[in-house]
Amino acid sequence: MGVDSDLLARVDAAVGDRIEALVRAHHRRRLVRAGWASAFEPSPGLWADSDPPPRPGNDVEILIDGASFLPRLVEELDRAESHVHIAGWYISTELALVREGSRRVLLDLLAELARTVEVRVLLWAGAPLPLFRPSRGDVRDLEKRLRGAGVEVALDSKERPLHCHHEKLVVVDDRVATVGGIDLTSFCGDRYDSSRHLWRPALGWHDAAALVRGPVVGDVGEHFRLRWREVTGRELPPAAMSAEAGEHELQLVQTIPEKVYKARPSGAFRILETYVRALRSAERLIYLESQFLWSPELVEILAEKLRRPPREDFRIVAVLPSHPDSGNDNSRGQVGALADADGGAGRFLACALYARDGTAAEPIYVHAKVAIVDDRWLTVGSANLNEHSLFNDTEVNLVSCEPELARATRERLWAEHLELPLDQLRGRDPAELVDERWFSIAEDQLKRRGAGQTLTHRLVRLPGVSRRSRRLFGPLQGLVVDG
Repeated sequence: MGVDSDLLARVDAAVGDRIEALVRAHHRRRLVRAGWASAFEPSPGLWADSDPPPRPGNDVEILIDGASFLPRLVEELDRAESHVHIAGWYISTELALVREGSRRVLLDLLAELARTVEVRVLLWAGAPLPLFRPSRGDVRDLEKRLRGAGVEVALDSKERPLHCHHEKLVVVDDRVATVGGIDLTSFCGDRYDSSRHLWRPALGWHDAAALVRGPVVGDVGEHFRLRWREVTGRELPPAAMSAEAGEHELQLVQTIPEKVYKARPSGAFRILETYVRALRSAERLIYLESQFLWSPELVEILAEKLRRPPREDFRIVAVLPSHPDSGNDNSRGQVGALADADGGAGRFLACALYARDGTAAEPIYVHAKVAIVDDRWLTVGSANLNEHSLFNDTEVNLVSCEPELARATRERLWAEHLELPLDQLRGRDPAELVDERWFSIAEDQLKRRGAGQTLTHRLVRLPGVSRRSRRLFGPLQGLVVDG
């Protein structure tokens, strides 16, 4: 039995490697044809090329988890004086954005705003096949409710087959904008969860978003206006470029597939470009939080880093969702591939998060799209690490190359996941924390879970077993869906 299992694993890995190589070759040919071959190329810089460029003079707040972000968004919406622009994958009119004190529900809030300012909502038109949700019918029903509240609505059906418009952004008066992973919806899960992640009847939800002021807000506004014009045929006034509001330099980067919008016939693959540059540049630490870790292009870079680490203390930590039924990884075999590349050296760790209530423990859904490299490069946005987000869906991320912001964000996230006070992490060497805290906690909790014992911590290691059941089919599915 052991011999058969080992043979199956070797065959599985060999075939999976071959399929992934075909996927990478396909993507490279496609981007070469579109004029974006540079997205795969090494570069001494970390910013994406072309427009929009990095913008100095911004203020930024990184808001972690829905209970931090959603009420903060309401504060900014309440200050609207001219217009509110919202772009999303889907929204829920019944979503309560504020739940302490006076409850604020999204539809009521938008209706109040629409009486005094222009409110525009741009949504994906929904899945054209009724087998998938939200369907076109679901979104048309939503459109009726929004229009009844006085909101101007546009539904974007200009998607590649089997793909969507996945970005989540809000612009208020071209004064402030939000970019991140938090959808204004309760569809598939309630986004309102605190960083304490106490056990609750609803699915636990970990996510992040950035709230920005300053010149980069104009770039977010122009992105919305481009899509609005493409969908409705109506031109909105140009986004006003905000005055400097802080000391942060930020760049807006997008995924826009080619041949979707007339104004961008070659598309834009700047999220892939900046990820490739940052991951290749890594010397000490790559920290990832993602709903999916499926991209063969990025996993290839990560695996090469593990096979030939740039330093002895180089580490990769990934926080990912676990499969709700089994608690195993759901990465199309990529966690297993990275564990193989690590070869037992202890440089790679994948973890899931759990909410606990006595003897009960339920997975926390990791929906965040955050990456930090060497505490000097940070991205927050809507893009996952998969083919959809890097090649096929419209996505928007923000990028910073400011060490202080990257380090502070990592330390806040690590304080949450390690369940430690922030002051116990500030200034600590990341590799030491990975070895002493992350590994010891995650391994211990995995053993407890395997023995049927009560979990005593939020972190549980993902062992990377999905390669035997999905490595053969995941990359092939990605190739078929990618087209």
